[in-house]
Amino acid sequence: MKRLIAALALTTAAVPALAGVDVGVSINVGQPGFYGQIDISNAPRPQLVQPQPVIVQPMPRTAVVQPIYLYVPPGHQKHWDKHCYEYNACGRPVYFVQENWYNEQYVPYYRQSHGQGGRGDDRGDRGGRHGGGHGHGHGRGD
Repeated sequence: MKRLIAALALTTAAVPALAGVDVGVSINVGQPGFYGQIDISNAPRPQLVQPQPVIVQPMPRTAVVQPIYLYVPPGHQKHWDKHCYEYNACGRPVYFVQENWYNEQYVPYYRQSHGQGGRGDDRGDRGGRHGGGHGHGHGRGD
């Protein structure tokens, strides 16, 4: 019995030590859970959620800021004023791209132009993890 108690005490003492381990996860364009900025420079013309860019904070009149294109969860679009900081996009004109365009046109284009080829089995699942990779998206699922 003393051995069992001692073993449990050692196991319990080890658990907090594991809690401090920092595990890095990198999710790239086209992988499940990627949300963030996308580069459409040579990509097929994006299909947008709405034709006008969204701007949360006013920009200085002297500033000329290029719009950015983002693929984000619907809840982030709906409450953009609460999520723009996660994408470093407050005060910038933002165009949200449609999910179908992202999955059906942009992801294959991106994979082909970056030598990744193939579609894989990762379309459609947007499970709440968000990407590092291209665009550095940092959103959370709603």
